Formats: sequence, structure tokens, C-alpha cells
Amino acid sequence: MIDKNLFRINRIKPVLIGLAGLAVLQALLIIGQAYFLSKGISQLWKGATVASQLAPIFIFFACFMGRQLINWLRDKALDDYAYNQSELIRQQLMTKLFNLGPQFIQKEGTGNTVTTAIEGISQVENYLHIILPKITNMMVVPWVVLIFVLTQDIRSGVVLFLVFPIIIIFMIVLGYAARAKADKQYEGFQILSNHFIDSLRGLETLNLLGLSKRYGKNVYQVSENYRLATMGTLKIAILSTFALDFFTTLSIAVIALFLGLRLINGEMPLFPALTVLILAPDFFMPIRDFANDYHATLNGGNTLKSIFAILDKENPLEQGTDSSLPLFQANSELALNQLSVQYQADKSDLALDNIDFNWQGFGKIGIIGLSGSGKSTLIKVLGGFLPGTNKQAIRMDGIDCQHLMHPDWQKQLAYIPQDPYIFHDTLRYNIAFYVPEATEEEVHLALEKAGLGQLVHSLPDGLDTVIGEGGQALSGGQLQRVALARAFLDQSRRILLFDEPTAHLDVETEAELKATMLPLFDQRLVFFATHRLHWMKEMDYILVLDHGKLVEQGTYEELSQKEGYYQAFVRKIRGEV
Repeated sequence: MIDKNLFRINRIKPVLIGLAGLAVLQALLIIGQAYFLSKGISQLWKGATVASQLAPIFIFFACFMGRQLINWLRDKALDDYAYNQSELIRQQLMTKLFNLGPQFIQKEGTGNTVTTAIEGISQVENYLHIILPKITNMMVVPWVVLIFVLTQDIRSGVVLFLVFPIIIIFMIVLGYAARAKADKQYEGFQILSNHFIDSLRGLETLNLLGLSKRYGKNVYQVSENYRLATMGTLKIAILSTFALDFFTTLSIAVIALFLGLRLINGEMPLFPALTVLILAPDFFMPIRDFANDYHATLNGGNTLKSIFAILDKENPLEQGTDSSLPLFQANSELALNQLSVQYQADKSDLALDNIDFNWQGFGKIGIIGLSGSGKSTLIKVLGGFLPGTNKQAIRMDGIDCQHLMHPDWQKQLAYIPQDPYIFHDTLRYNIAFYVPEATEEEVHLALEKAGLGQLVHSLPDGLDTVIGEGGQALSGGQLQRVALARAFLDQSRRILLFDEPTAHLDVETEAELKATMLPLFDQRLVFFATHRLHWMKEMDYILVLDHGKLVEQGTYEELSQKEGYYQAFVRKIRGEV
């Protein structure tokens, strides 16, 4: 019933040992509390004065306060531990997701991944904070209490000993049923997350196409399925809680009945009988607490399982990164040697097929082709998100490697896609994201180079204006300029990757943006993937892709003067074919 992944948490063993020690101490305080309370009451029943029982009463209150103090210290320590470990797990998850690349995110679903990384980590934190003390208390407290009960009344101790495993078996049966329901609920939650994110992204498009109501029904049906799964989980949880309370209460009632009959018949003194009766609820309390909170932490357990499943995934990009790569300079050489890329191992189709290309020094390389030709795939390879099928697919200054997921390479490049991500934060933070130590003067200079000077003056709070989701709305061209300003600000990055950066812009906006972008290309190695023909005149070299193959390459003048794939592509774009 306990996820094995729980024991993969950092420093979990010393934490469990410490909690076990606190559980022993807490069990002793429970016994002391019951012992001295029973002693005081039994002595008062015999006719002793209240003044003569002040010592037992004081010890009782001391044990009671000791239990509260232990709970407070334990919860405080677990708060810090759960928070620190959840943050560590989040960092490990984000690093792994970055290494797995955008292909994995697309496969798993953006909504599911974002939910796991944000809300899921909070569930894991809650899971660690609740489940750890419940486990240790259930494993320690009942047995310490049982040993003491056996010293007071063997018959009552035997009843407790026989009932305990029955309740455990019952919990296991209902626990598996609850887990099956929770797994179904979690699966529905993942689907709902992906649908919600997809609907938000495509809301404007769906509205323009008149499909918003139809898609709304789809989202409603997914939400309804999730609601039904949640209600099914709640039914199991309520049933198990009721059954557990019923059996434990019945057991306590049986013990009370036998103790009462023996007291009436004069077979047993009041003091041990009262002690056993007070301890009986505390004997069952840890298992009841665990059962009640078990259902509340199922989502956290499922999330933890999902996170470790991601962390355990093998990634070919994590192999072969031992050798360092030099800084790309004016005399550096980059070569692709029969580069092939395959998205899935069981598929015969290649996303890129035997790409051969050599380049030395800085320059502007255009990558052109129709949709599905492999432009974005090649950009992902150059960005270090995809490996080649052969181990010597890429050569950088004489160093052979299967992929470019090297810190030495990736810290040199800037990637600007069709839709650059804008954080819900100030304009200043969005521009200085990669260079947080940049001065205000440097940020303003980058803004001017990106053509955002007038925008800053028009914003209500200038650089401190919040943009992104829920903030100041920016046009598509302005969002691209923010991404360009990042590149202008970080002068250390000498490699620029553009993946259809102007695909969604109108002609006038693209023309303005082009004038801003061209100065950025100087003294850099630029790979510019697009299907817009006018960009090719600005390129030093052009790669023409068709169905994953490099069908033609050369300068703009060379490709324009011969009847080849480039000219055929131009005619297709112009509608002449």
C-alpha cells in the first residue's frame, strides 16, 4: 500500500529513524497519560482527597503537553523537510524534462507536464508531510501500547492482538480498490489538463472556425468523466472510513464489555481495567489516522510515481557528453556527416535522412522547405534536443559526437521559435531572463536595438510593466521583439537558431522585424529555418530540405541560376505549380 518510490526520496532513512524514535517517545507518553489518569481516578474512587492526587494529575498533564510538543516539533521539521525535498524533486524533474526535449513534452502533453511540475509537486509535498509520521506511528505506537496492555490484562491484550491484523487485511483490500479508483481519477486529471491547455491555446482559432461550441462539449465530457472518477474514489474512501471506525469502535466496545463484567464480578481491580480502557482507543488511533489520510494522499502518491517514471526514462542525449566542446569562433568548423534522425525506434521513416553539410566560421545559413520537410527537426538537432542515429553524426572542430546536448555548446546558442515564451512578469525580467545581472542601461539598449523603444514609453509602468498571461497584452510582432531583445542583451551567445520566427506575422510587421533582426546576425553563426523566400537573399548559404532529405545546397546566386529543387520550391510557393 506504500509506494516504493517513497524510499527514493533524499535522506528518507534518517528521517524515518527519527520519526520512529519520536513515535516510541509518544507511545510512552500515551501510556504515562493513561496510567496516571487511571491512578488518580481510581484513588479518588476509593475515597482519597483531590490534594493527595495532585502529583498523578500533574504528571498526566505533563504527558499530555509532551505529546503536543512532540507533534509540534515533528510537524515543523517535516514542513521544512517536505518543502526542501519537493523543491529538489522539482529541480530534478525540470532538468530531466529539459534533457528529454520538446518531443517528450509533446508526447506527454503540455497540460499534463505543466500540472505535474507545478500542482503535482505541491501534492508530493503534502504527501511527504502527511504520510511519513502516519507510517511510523502505525508501525510503532500500537505495539508499544500492546506490550503495556498485556502487563495489565492479558485477555484484553489478546483481543487487541487478534483484531489488529484483521483491520490491516481489511485496509489492504479497500486500499487496493481505492488505488484503482485513484489511478483512474489521476488519468482523467491528466486528460483534462491537456484538454484545458489545448483549448486555451486554440480558443481564438476555434472561435474563428466556428468550432468553439463543439469543442466545449468535448471539454465538458472530459470534465464529467473526471467528476465521475472523483466521486467513485470518494465512495471508496467514505466506505473504508466507515468500516474502519465501525470495527475499531466494536473492538473497544467488546473490551469495555468484558472489563465491565469482570469488574462487576470482582475479578479485576478498577485501576488496570480503567488503564486498559483508556489505552484501547489510542491503540487503534494510528491505524485510523493512516487510513483516513491514505485516501487524501493518493494523488500525491500517484504524482510521485509519475515523476520518478519520468526521472527513470533513458535518454540517449545523456550519453556521450564527457568530452568538452570548444567555443565557436570565426575559424571553427561544424560538420554534419550522414546525419539521420528517427523519432521512434520502431518506425522505419526517418525525420532526417543522411544530411551532409560543412560550414566554417560565422555566417547565415538558411533552411528552407515545405511543411514537414524537416526544417524544425534540423533546428532541434542543432539545439541539442535530438540525437542522430549514428554516433559520429556531428563533428565540431574535429570532435565527433552523436548529439549537441553539451553544456559547452548550448550555453553559446540562443533559440527563437515561432512563439517565444513570455513569462508572467515584468518586461525587464523577460528581457534580462538569461542575463539577470544586466544593468538598466544595457536593457534599454537591447530594447532600442529590438525596436521596442516606443513601446516602453507607452507602457504604464515602463520596464516594470507586467506582461505575459494576465498582464499587458502585446502583439505577435512585439513578442518576437522581446525574444530578439534577449538575444541582443546576451552578446556572449554566438550561435542563433530561428525556427519560423515570422510565420504568424503579417507582411508589414515582418518587414519591420526583419530590419531589426539583420544587425543581430553579424559575427554570429545563424541557422534560419523558414518558408518565406525573401529571407534567402540575406543568407550566405541555403539548405533545401524535402521529406527529410537535403536535396540541394548552395548560395542564393547558385541556386537561383539553375533548375533544381530550390527553383521548384519557389514556383510552388508562388503558386505557379
